[in-house]
Amino acid sequence: MNAHVVDPTPFAQHLPDGKSRLELSVHGAHCGGCIAKIEGGVGSLTGVGAARLNLSTGKLTVSWRTGALAPMAITRKLNDLGYRAAPFDPKALARDADEEGKFLLRCLAVAGFAAANIMLLSVAVWAGHDGEMGPATRAMMHWVSAAIALPAAAFAGRPFFRSAYTALKAGRANMDVPISLAVILALSLSVFETLNHGRDAYFDAAVMLLFFLLIGRFLDHRLRMRSRAAAQDLLAMQATTASRLGANGQLEAVSATDIGVGDKLLLSPGDRAPVDGEIAEGASDIDVSLVTGESAPAHMTIGDKLHAGVLNISSRLIMRATATTDESLLADLTRLIETGEQGKSKYVRLADRAAALYVPLVHSLALATFLGWFFLSDAGLRVAVMNAVAVLIITCPCALGLAAPAVQVVATGRLFKEGVLVKSGDALERLAEVDAFIFDKTGTLTLGRLTLANQETIAPESLAKAAMLARASRHPLARAIVAAAGSGPLAKDVYETSGCGVEGLIDGARARFGRADWVGVATDPGQDEASQSSEAWFQLGDQPSVRFQFEDKIRTHASETIAALKDQHVNVEMLSGDRKAPARHIADLAGIDQWRANLSPMDKIARLKELQSQGVKIAMVGDGLNDAPALASAHASLSPGTAADASQAAADFVFQGASLSPVLTAYDVSQKARSRILENFAFAALYNVCAIPLAVFGFVTPLIAALAMSGSSIIVTLNALRLSSYHKEGAIR
Repeated sequence: MNAHVVDPTPFAQHLPDGKSRLELSVHGAHCGGCIAKIEGGVGSLTGVGAARLNLSTGKLTVSWRTGALAPMAITRKLNDLGYRAAPFDPKALARDADEEGKFLLRCLAVAGFAAANIMLLSVAVWAGHDGEMGPATRAMMHWVSAAIALPAAAFAGRPFFRSAYTALKAGRANMDVPISLAVILALSLSVFETLNHGRDAYFDAAVMLLFFLLIGRFLDHRLRMRSRAAAQDLLAMQATTASRLGANGQLEAVSATDIGVGDKLLLSPGDRAPVDGEIAEGASDIDVSLVTGESAPAHMTIGDKLHAGVLNISSRLIMRATATTDESLLADLTRLIETGEQGKSKYVRLADRAAALYVPLVHSLALATFLGWFFLSDAGLRVAVMNAVAVLIITCPCALGLAAPAVQVVATGRLFKEGVLVKSGDALERLAEVDAFIFDKTGTLTLGRLTLANQETIAPESLAKAAMLARASRHPLARAIVAAAGSGPLAKDVYETSGCGVEGLIDGARARFGRADWVGVATDPGQDEASQSSEAWFQLGDQPSVRFQFEDKIRTHASETIAALKDQHVNVEMLSGDRKAPARHIADLAGIDQWRANLSPMDKIARLKELQSQGVKIAMVGDGLNDAPALASAHASLSPGTAADASQAAADFVFQGASLSPVLTAYDVSQKARSRILENFAFAALYNVCAIPLAVFGFVTPLIAALAMSGSSIIVTLNALRLSSYHKEGAIR
């Protein structure tokens, strides 16, 4: 047994359905090929029902029949595949990722410093080839170069050496194998030449190779680490403690995980429901945006259902638990998010696809070059090794390694200036492939906050006096009144009636602000459902009642953005948890023909799966907690900066401002970035087609190979920089 294999038995969960589950952090997985290898290898173990790896979080979830295998067999299998595993700990994983980034940066700094100094010595050697530099001086220069290059390469090459060793130990090859071979052989050949007082040494080629490759590796890591796990942010919305009523009526503070079905819980204003349940006593306004996305709160009373995470706004409630924390709506949403992230992480990036072809080809060419020169010519071992090293260096994947990260970094910088944050490296590639956009309504197509819509029809005096009552309430409609009126005094003897409104004394007269029937205004019973906006009424004494209308304004440039997407033959649809009337109103304003209302988070997921089954690649744009699972499941996803933390975490892009135009900008830039990446790959392929024959037939030394490799990397980078000045004609401003 390997001493480094962790025994995860104490962390395995045994479920009531006869199954066991284990969550592990897997270290060393970087691409879609790793996912397939890990899931396939662990899934082949006896009794394993499912093995799912989330690449963005590094979490592997394995379920199996209880008793069918020991948990130790899972970590042993992962070790045999070449991956290190430990019990899943998000904080430790974040620390490891941060340390890896710092380590790559240190390696890059060492390689850059060494390359610069060795090149100074090399220039002196090259200049002295005409006879001005004697053999002793040249040998001294080579030894000084060796003194710099050998420790620098040993340190800076560790990311590649470790990866290559792990891959070879597991009986497989990756792109780091030919890189490591090229560096080690170039250094070995250089030491040999120096010992034998040779004219040329290639320390500069080896270190420069590491420097350019580390640039690509660091950029790729930086983009990967922008991707966050949404599940933990969503679970943070679930209360960790609760106030439970005992049989004797005494309150006790308990952990949310200790709540059982039937327990009675106290919810004070400002508390979130810790589990799913129903109201047993009282009535209050509830913020249900978690479920519906609707900004206006719902009034709930005895018998109404509460979902975990909903916020009690106005009055004290007693709720009866109908589920545990593991069975709550938030737990279901978390599982949906993780499932969506796992599916998204299986996306194979363009660079990974190119790498799958690159590794066997380069190995074969280098071996054929060595064998050909050694057995078919009289050149000897030295020349055969030199030409094989030249092949490895000249074909080394610097251009390939920089092709995607260089474009992605330029594109993310460009989008950042436009107010769009790109959170993962492959997000741009996925967004460029979509052929349909699905928008949430509240907070996405609209600004997500209620504002006073008919202020111009209301007398300033009426607004000021209504605000005197509104300042005592946390209700969204009251806040909108305060925002419109500004600061001012508070009415006397103010108190709030849950589900009705606020009342108090203004200038000695009784005043009320709230529902129409509570204020004394007769309304049509069906008016609320048919209304496109929310309303409240204000009455002071015997004076006529004043109607206040509220609306959630549509984002600027929403209709122009939708029209531009349609012009590019992209299908557009709106999915909302809101009522039909306001949903229809916003869809008409935005110019969206296909829309659905009254949808739950599961309904949105079902619609996405329906479209995905038809081969449609979807970009989801949403902001609410109820949108987080759909954002994680979509091919690409975008969220406004005002969105819930869990939604921003699940999204690939986060855009700022009150305009919807950044969505169009992100789509346009992603398409241009994909074109630049393909151009870089085409150049890298053309470069190899031209350079490989020269190296194979001995026309290129390792030094010239290093210079050619560096030149190809510079060309790829310059092509990527063209994207920084890209501006689409007719872009919305």
